[in-house]
Parts: sequence; structure tokens; C-alpha cells
Amino acid sequence: MLDIKVIRENPELVKERLANRHDGSADLIDEVLACDEIRRKNETAKQALQSERKSTSKEIGKLRANGEDSSGIETEVKKIGEQIKALDDEGSKAAKRQEQLLLTIPNLPYEDCPVGADEESNPIIRSWGEKPPLINAKDHLDLAEAKGLISFDDGARLSGSGFAVYRGKGARLQRALIQFLLDLQSRENGYEEVNVPHVVNRECMIGTSQLPKFEDDMYGIENNDMFLIPTGEVPITNLYRDTLLSEDDLPIKMTGQTPCFRREAGSAGRDNRGIIRMHQFDKVELVQMVHPDTSMDALEELTGHAESALQKLGLHYQVIELCTGDVGFGSQKTYDIEVWAPGQGKYLEVSSCSSFGDYQARRMKLRFKDAEGKNTFCHTLNGSGTALPRLLVALLEQCQDTEGNIAIPEALQPYYGEPTL
Repeated sequence: MLDIKVIRENPELVKERLANRHDGSADLIDEVLACDEIRRKNETAKQALQSERKSTSKEIGKLRANGEDSSGIETEVKKIGEQIKALDDEGSKAAKRQEQLLLTIPNLPYEDCPVGADEESNPIIRSWGEKPPLINAKDHLDLAEAKGLISFDDGARLSGSGFAVYRGKGARLQRALIQFLLDLQSRENGYEEVNVPHVVNRECMIGTSQLPKFEDDMYGIENNDMFLIPTGEVPITNLYRDTLLSEDDLPIKMTGQTPCFRREAGSAGRDNRGIIRMHQFDKVELVQMVHPDTSMDALEELTGHAESALQKLGLHYQVIELCTGDVGFGSQKTYDIEVWAPGQGKYLEVSSCSSFGDYQARRMKLRFKDAEGKNTFCHTLNGSGTALPRLLVALLEQCQDTEGNIAIPEALQPYYGEPTL
């Protein structure tokens, strides 16, 4: 969440940065400050009353010791106690409301984040490779159906629409991609591999900012006290919730493969064809915890690590930077990696790499002790390294030939076991 001190000391700057998101969040700042003023004013008044009650109570002791009547002062002390309780109640109400507001206010876009209202304002930063010279490229659905790789009928029979079953060579290809991605990130790019639970508690979801904002998109269980994870970011980042690290511990870099579960509430009308948008999909996640001074360099590094997977597979892609109106709720700066899907005739987001500054760390109470001995919030980053369904779409569609054969990229062949599919 945002630092209340920053809001208190620079309210107009905070409003200006939030206004660039075009989501109305800037309108909440005045109420946050009003709650903050009540809370602080009441705390000051309460401390003064507590001091008064303490000194007055001493008078009661003196009067009693001398056998004198203390009932009048006792009444006064009782009234002071009632005033303290009233201030406590009002201050607690204001503090609770302030926390609720802070949990629903997004992060401040980074100072050099492109200003724009929506995805139309996202600049292309770079591209890699060339579009394959395919004529009448087949859709991944047609390719998968012809080879018996994916069954949507089986997925629908088991779980409903938005689910799929990978069969035979399709299941083997999925497994090969996961193993390839994990080996790349852990062996070559220096990430510690972790295997984490796929169900987390509510505090974890709040910590990485999925809740309370996006609760309708999540699969909640146990009366929404527990959740199926929407992304590996949640359990992996929360491994360090409520932790005080030493500066020497940083940076921390972790990777892991998890399923991801999303209701996709409100996604009607989007492209739901094939495996492009699923309620359950696999993803290899990249997470970093770093010193605040290095977080922007770490974002460039992490994005490069995600790109390295596509480069080794020989898949053409482009990198865009999200503008202020499109950057994610908890992110301050984001690069999206979009891989070319010739059967769709468009680019598909396969990875979103973000720096969150100290936004998540404040929610999770993730800190480190710096060189001066001060407890300081870490900066967190994460990105997909990468999401499997769209990576599979791009691989099938970019690597096809006119006969419908799929050439397995050389880097993937040791994992898949054959040169063609």
C-alpha cells in the first residue's frame, strides 16, 4: 500500500500521479487524509487525557490517605475515562476506514511511466526476431485437433468451459516446456527453484494486492478465507511475509511452476478462443526482492530473463511498456512481452514483468536492516517466465509448416525427445 507519510507530505503530487491512472483513485486521497487527521488528533487528545487522569488519580490516593472525601475527584476521573473511550472508538473507526481506503488505492505509476488512458498509449520498446513467412497459417486449435493434443470437450465435461485436457504428445509438450523454463531460470539465470502450495490464506492475497480489489476474479474456498492461487506470484512472494532480512540477503531471486486459477469475471467479449484465455493454466513465475536503490535495474534484468526463454525457442516477440492508464493495480512500472501468433494474426501477452516498489512489501511487512541499522521496506518484482498456454499457441503457430507439421525448437528437443510434433 502507499506510505501514509508520502500522502500526508505530498498530497497534490499523489493525486496527480493517481489521476494519470484514470480510475478515480485520486478522489480517495482527501478521505484518507481526513481519517488520518482524526486518528492523529484523537491520539494526541487521548495522551493528554491519560496524563490528566494519572495526576488526578494520585490526588484520590492522597485524599483517601488523609481520610478525606474523594468522590468528586473520582467522578471527574470517570468522566475522563469516558472521554478517552470515546476518542478511542472514534480513532479506531477512522484508522479502520483509512486502512480500508489504502488497501483499495493502487500504486503510484513510476515517474517515467508513459502517460495515457489505455492500451492504445502503450509504446513498443523493442522487438526480437522476425515474423515467420507463413501463408494461410493455421490456428492452434486446428493444429491441436489434427494431432489430438488438446481436448476441450474433456475439459468441459470435467470442469466446464474455460478448462482443457492435454493428451498424449500435447501433455508431453506441456511438460517439456515447463521443465525447459524451470531449468533456464534456475540453472542459467540464477533463480532458486521453489515448489509452493496452490492454496493460500487471505493474508497472502492481501499481501500481493489481489485482495480486496479483485476478489470477484478469484476462486475462494472456506468462506473466502482460503483461495486457489491466481498466479505463482502470491505464494512465492509471500514466502517472505512478516520477515526482517539483512541487507546481505538481497537480492533474493526465486522461480517456480504453478497452476493459476482465475474466474476472469467481467471478461465477456474478450477473445476466449482456444487456450488463449483459460480458467486454469500453468505458469513459471519469476520473483525478486531487492534493495530499493536497485529495483529499476532489477526490472530490466528480470524482463531480460523472461525474454531469454522466447529467444532460445526462436519465437518472434515484442516488448511494450504499459502506460499509466494500463499499468496493473499494484505495479509502478510494467513491461509486457507479446509473442507473435500468426494463426491469430496478432501478438499475445505471454509475460508481464513489473516492479512494485515497496507497495507489496508494506502490505506484507517485508523489510531488511540497512547499513545504518534502519528497518527498510524491500522492493519486490515479478514476471511470468512464461505463461504456458499462450507460449504453446505461439510455438504451434510459428513453428508449423505447410503440411501441418510442427518443428520442435532445438533448445526444447532434449526435453520433448523428438525434432517434430
